[in-house]
Amino acid sequence: MSEQIIVTVSGIDKVGIVAKVAAALAESEVNIEDIKQTIMQGHFVMFLLGNIAKSKFSFKEIKENLTSVGEDLGMEVWVQRKDIFDKMHNV
Repeated sequence: MSEQIIVTVSGIDKVGIVAKVAAALAESEVNIEDIKQTIMQGHFVMFLLGNIAKSKFSFKEIKENLTSVGEDLGMEVWVQRKDIFDKMHNV
């Protein structure tokens, strides 16, 4: 099973989105390996590749933490294992 995760964040742009998501990942001991973001007509979209290999937290705990951060921000947050993400997008 992949030790990499894909985190997708989207919603109305506001200050602090990247900082709060990055802080949540740091608290969960997830290493950010790549990050891309853009603003499209005031709508924030971010894709992030993280590595959970050294985290003492389970995938489920990490996902729940990031989902909670998304709710606090009023943003949509999706967390998927990279291998599942890749298979879904290669159909």
